[in-house]
Amino acid sequence: MLETTIAGSLPKPAWLAETNKLWPDWHQAGTDLDAAKCDATLLAIKQQEDAGIDIVTDGEQARQHFVHGFLERIEGIDFAHKVEVGIRNDRYKAMVPVVTGPLRLSGRVHEMEARHARAHTHRKLKFTLPGPMTIVDTIADTHYGDKVTLAMAFADLLNQEARALQADGIDVIQFDEPAFNVYMDDVATWGIDALHRAIDGLTCTTAVHICYGYGIKANIDWKTTLGGEWRQYEQTFPALARSRIDQVSLECSNAKVPPRLMGLLAGKDVLLGVIDVASDRIETAEDVAATIASAMAYVPPERLFPCTNCGMAPMRRDIALAKLVALGQGAALARRRLNL
Repeated sequence: MLETTIAGSLPKPAWLAETNKLWPDWHQAGTDLDAAKCDATLLAIKQQEDAGIDIVTDGEQARQHFVHGFLERIEGIDFAHKVEVGIRNDRYKAMVPVVTGPLRLSGRVHEMEARHARAHTHRKLKFTLPGPMTIVDTIADTHYGDKVTLAMAFADLLNQEARALQADGIDVIQFDEPAFNVYMDDVATWGIDALHRAIDGLTCTTAVHICYGYGIKANIDWKTTLGGEWRQYEQTFPALARSRIDQVSLECSNAKVPPRLMGLLAGKDVLLGVIDVASDRIETAEDVAATIASAMAYVPPERLFPCTNCGMAPMRRDIALAKLVALGQGAALARRRLNL
């Protein structure tokens, strides 16, 4: 009970890629890069295990970006002529590839790192994929001309890869949907349907991650505009409670999300964000245990999974690793207090 996990990403080591960047450049190429990605994946797993994380991930070490890492193996996308677009309702600008033709997977996307991770841990293994709505919000389109049609096309490709990941031995497949906290009306009208299309036929545990973004300036600045209570979850959680998704990963620590909103997720596992990724302050075990305790008024302990608020890819690596230790120690403290 109170099994720990992380949202997905960890910072990349300096020998693999640029540090403290959301879209870092690699330091190797070709087969040398493939080997370095595998080495970094193994290291990320070991660091999580040492910190007491129960459900580990590959740390997204083999991906430049959580969305674009998936897009790189898809035909019909032009990476050579990127355009600038507004991301998350113009919260920040990014150079993104363009959909120019029918979408089709050119082969497996994450086979290398998934199988490598599975071969090197006996713990439960989670693998993250970008959600359909978030992909649509992180790419330009000159072919489909309709975001719902485009999202469903991506959902079909995500489903192909997710089924293959399940066959690789992945225990939990999580779809990252920060866009669910921006386009709340679309979540109920087509976002959940796209997720259902992406998880079709899966028998492993499925999750969706909905947060307020990485700890980058654009996201931190946006949070200051949201008022004394962040109530985006109030619109999306009821629809998710009715969905076929097993788990919902959410932001809690050092956030202005009313904890009572977790009560809207009755029947779902809650991946509780107990680690703030927008601050360099290292949480104490007591901090983590206190956040867990506050959630228990709304979620039974058997459905709580202490987690990070979001991915830690842009963070300083030493700080991220210290936060992993705090996560493991805080959950252990909470278990002791509950005699679990």
